Amino acid sequence: MDSSPASLPIYELEADLVRAVRDTGRVLLRAPTGSGKSTQVPRMLLRHGFLDTGEAVVLQPRRLAARMLARRVASEEGDELGGVVGYQIRMEGRSSARTKIKFVTEGVLLRQMSFDAKLKGVSVLVFDEFHERHLYGDITLARALQIQRETRPDLKIIVMSATLETGRLGEYLSPCELLESAGRTHPVDISYLPRTPNFDREPVWEVAARAVAEVVARNDGDVLVFMPGAYEINRTVQAVEANRALREFEVFPLHGELPPERQDAAVARGARRKVIVSTNVAETSLTIEGVTAVVDAGLARVARYDANRGINTLLIEKISRASADQRAGRAGRTAPGVCLRLWTERDHADRAAQELPEVHRLDLAEVVLTLKASGIDDVAGFPWLETPNEKALARAEVLLADLGAIRAGAAGAITEVGRKMLRFPVHPRYARMMIEAERRGCVRSVALMSALTQGRSFLLRGVARDVDKAREDVLGDEEGSDFFRLMRAWSYAHEQRYDLDSCRRLGIHAQGARQVGPLFQQFLKIAEREGLLVGDDRGSAEDVCKCVLAGFSDQLAKRLDRGTLRCEMVHGRRGTLARESAVDTATLLVAAEISEIEGRGGEVNVLLSLVTAVEEAWLGELFPDDFVEELATVYDGTTRRVVVKRERRFRDLVLESKQTAEMPDEGRAAELLAREVMAGNLKLGEWTEVVDRWIVRVNRLAEWFPELEVSPITAEDRSILVEQMCLGCFGARDLKDQAVMPVLQQWLRKEQLAVLDDYLPERIEMANGRRARIRYAEEGPPILSARVQELVEIKSTFKLGHGRVPVRFEVLAPNQRPIQVTDDLKAFWEDLYPNKIRPELSRRYPKHPWPEGPGRGA
Repeated sequence: MDSSPASLPIYELEADLVRAVRDTGRVLLRAPTGSGKSTQVPRMLLRHGFLDTGEAVVLQPRRLAARMLARRVASEEGDELGGVVGYQIRMEGRSSARTKIKFVTEGVLLRQMSFDAKLKGVSVLVFDEFHERHLYGDITLARALQIQRETRPDLKIIVMSATLETGRLGEYLSPCELLESAGRTHPVDISYLPRTPNFDREPVWEVAARAVAEVVARNDGDVLVFMPGAYEINRTVQAVEANRALREFEVFPLHGELPPERQDAAVARGARRKVIVSTNVAETSLTIEGVTAVVDAGLARVARYDANRGINTLLIEKISRASADQRAGRAGRTAPGVCLRLWTERDHADRAAQELPEVHRLDLAEVVLTLKASGIDDVAGFPWLETPNEKALARAEVLLADLGAIRAGAAGAITEVGRKMLRFPVHPRYARMMIEAERRGCVRSVALMSALTQGRSFLLRGVARDVDKAREDVLGDEEGSDFFRLMRAWSYAHEQRYDLDSCRRLGIHAQGARQVGPLFQQFLKIAEREGLLVGDDRGSAEDVCKCVLAGFSDQLAKRLDRGTLRCEMVHGRRGTLARESAVDTATLLVAAEISEIEGRGGEVNVLLSLVTAVEEAWLGELFPDDFVEELATVYDGTTRRVVVKRERRFRDLVLESKQTAEMPDEGRAAELLAREVMAGNLKLGEWTEVVDRWIVRVNRLAEWFPELEVSPITAEDRSILVEQMCLGCFGARDLKDQAVMPVLQQWLRKEQLAVLDDYLPERIEMANGRRARIRYAEEGPPILSARVQELVEIKSTFKLGHGRVPVRFEVLAPNQRPIQVTDDLKAFWEDLYPNKIRPELSRRYPKHPWPEGPGRGA
């Protein structure tokens, strides 16, 4: 079989691709895995002159894929990496003035767009593996289309993937040209486990090693094993190497944390058969020659917003069916292959068809800040490929305003602090902390704290008394911040080389502590690259605490009093300080982690942990515009009155409040009392069921008789009306005798009020002189409740509003209980009443007269 690049299936589309790029400028390319699109499309652009005056920027969802694809294309071009072909990812890059093809991760290009709105020197943008729907990919494509329409009509855009849903995307890119390659794939025999595995009882790496031994017995090629992350990969490598049946195999890990030479070794052809254990980076972007068998754990680390920590985090989750199909396809790249899935066929059917786009599962703060830096203040009006949740957008803007990155208010323009934060390719919380750390000389401590917040705490809770005492002896007491004890615990584990026995003695989860190290180094590299001093800190513990406040000011809390752990928080929230926190005497604190725990009866308890004590003076120092002292008219829940207080506040959190002798403004008092009434905390004495029934009749009058031009009373209108009723009141006692109906009746014009009882009466007089009640509901017809004897004069139907509104009848027995509900009495009198109801009622109530029906006599 010809294995040269020119033999790849994508070359069947070369002529069409060149024409489409030249004529339309937008191309949607669907080509299966292994067709060569990732490596050969950029080379086609170079060969056909599209890059004569600028470069092609190829966007990849993953750093590892960007670097390895750049290396492969450079090799095929017969050049060194960094020459004609280069790459740029968050932490590193290789390129030069000669570079014409540059592989980059999506965030890199979006940041470039925020500083260079015209993308000078870029001729073509290629969005690879777009089906993964990464947040930065979506946003970057939207910005690219804006730039192409507004300032760069010469810019070419190619979007490509193996499994694109082209319908919706084609409409979004319109006008564009759709090209498809059938590719050349071989059949893959897919099998499942007979029973659902329990990975808690038998680790996934042990199950995978056994599966590898099974598939190599019926297959001659190399094996690709999919695992969710570096830790699981390393354990799988150990398990495979320990399996006697697999001694002839070389085993290689493949993930983004490995040095480049080890990544290259995993994909290089070798003399011996091999097993490659990889993350989902090998799912689509990279083709590894020689693989004819796949063992799939069915798991991946998925980026998702973690509400506890207010950041994006990686969680291990089941992959979708589409992702599983992509993985299986790696076995049929060059020959027939096999795929063993480590789950059951039934489980497979229950999995999601596709991954949820990141725009619906990630915190949007970082990308919103980047858009603001590009001059896009109205992020809600941005042309999103898929519109994010309104609450998620609002949450992002509130956080950025709290951090000082954007101005509070409708426009929300970026501030100078926000532009500085963009220098750091991390979540805005940590970017803000880094800026503060640079000023205060404690970058190293803040980098470690940032690393500590990325995962779950490795310091175990609820440990035995001897472990707690050992912690106290080794780590000491701490009152300033829970971070300080955690930092000392990590340093201890690091010095002990994460020895299991040493860590167990202090209740430290060794593997959890080990995972902090690479993150710590990553934060240090980011800081160092931006020119920050990362040597020994010169700042004090107070400086470090101020940095925590800078990054988590939106989670500031105030203890209600020293005798309780309950706290009030900014943005009107409440929480409870975790009992194990060392910061149990502070009045003011910030929580780096907020957990919602369901208690008894479904009640949700908000738990504040990873806490740092702060001083009130720091609030004015770091956020002077958010620290205010003024007179405020407030509702006092204790006295149930509106009063004037002198308040000192940080944003909406009251730090100190003292009542004054001043009288509240009458309008403001009415507004506050109305809010309490609407919340059910206060009651207007004269607001009875009669009032509610009157409002329903007004709303139905508006619905059934539009020519009367009656405005319905909505929930918002009701709130306004209640405020009018509260005017002149200052407390609960004043509301007791406050007039209600006179205010309500003013809603209608005089002539409308005059016809209300005529068109929709509350009661009507029956044949026997009794006034029967008519019930009106928000939906459905009016209901007339009356006894059989009272309805005998009504032969079929009855209508209100001068014959326009049919009435439903609720027929009552002598005990006032309904025996029948009907819209048409004719059928009732002719069939149901004489044959069933009259005989039964006359037997139960013999002393009552029972008419035969209308016109039949008694």
